[in-house]
Amino acid sequence: MQHLDIQIAVEADGWAEEDALEAMAGRVLGLASTYLRDREGQPFPPQPAELSLVFGDDEMIREINAEWRGKDKPTNVLSFPAFPVVPGKMPGPMLGDIIIARETVEREAVELDKSFEDHLTHLMVHGFLHLFGYDHLETSDAEQMEALETRILHELGLSDPYAGQDPI
Repeated sequence: MQHLDIQIAVEADGWAEEDALEAMAGRVLGLASTYLRDREGQPFPPQPAELSLVFGDDEMIREINAEWRGKDKPTNVLSFPAFPVVPGKMPGPMLGDIIIARETVEREAVELDKSFEDHLTHLMVHGFLHLFGYDHLETSDAEQMEALETRILHELGLSDPYAGQDPI
């Protein structure tokens, strides 16, 4: 059963073709949703939950970050849950929006000595977990979220992105 209805929008140059991004998002977020549902016991709506995934650039995400978070700088990923949700509780039929900035992902991938695709995969999972109420503002919440990210990324064949670091 399909758990997600992913709406893709490519709003900046330099990204892969929309079909390739859609396939990647389906694989990554499909596995993440299955993992949350089957391994974590996360309740899911009876119909596929909808989310939008926007592939933008630094300027787009800087503007959104300034408007919604008061931080006038680009960031790698922003997530906007459609409804307030507590981890482990039933989300609404519309999960929300994930916006990713290409230049920041590229820059960070180089700095982290990772492939662009691996870093993008991590950020998709990270943004997706925010739509389910997971956060990293407090150390205990960060540890919970990072552990979950690490387990999902392991299922995707990727190493622990937080190895050797303190929680965010």
